[in-house]
Amino acid sequence: MALGRVLVIGLDPTKLTEWDPEPVLAAIARGQAQFAEHGIEADTCLIAVDEDADETIVAALRSKEYACVVVGGGIRKHEPYLEFFEKVVNLVRVHAPAAAIAFNNSPDDTAAAALRWLR
Repeated sequence: MALGRVLVIGLDPTKLTEWDPEPVLAAIARGQAQFAEHGIEADTCLIAVDEDADETIVAALRSKEYACVVVGGGIRKHEPYLEFFEKVVNLVRVHAPAAAIAFNNSPDDTAAAALRWLR
C-alpha cells in the first residue's frame, strides 16, 4: 500500500553563511534514506529566504500531487523567519490543499514527521 508522496521544504544549507553545510547535507541524506526504507517517494525543495523562494516553493508544490508537505525546522524555529514560515504554510494550503502539513525538528526526523500524517 503506497502511503503517498512527500515534499520536504527546507533551507538550503549551502546558502547559509553562518552554518557548515556538510552536517546538514548529511542529515538530509539520512532523512531521504529513511523515506526510502518506508517505501515513500519524497522530494526536497531547498530554498534560500533571500532568493525567489516563493516561486521555487510554488513550482515544487505544483510539480506533483503530495500527500504530505514537511516544513523544516530551520524555517519554523528561527524567529526572524516567522513571517516567511507563515507564508510557506499558506503557500502549501493554497497550492496543495489536499496535503497534510507536518513539521520536523531536524532533517533526521523528517520521515517520522511525515509518517505521523501518512498512516
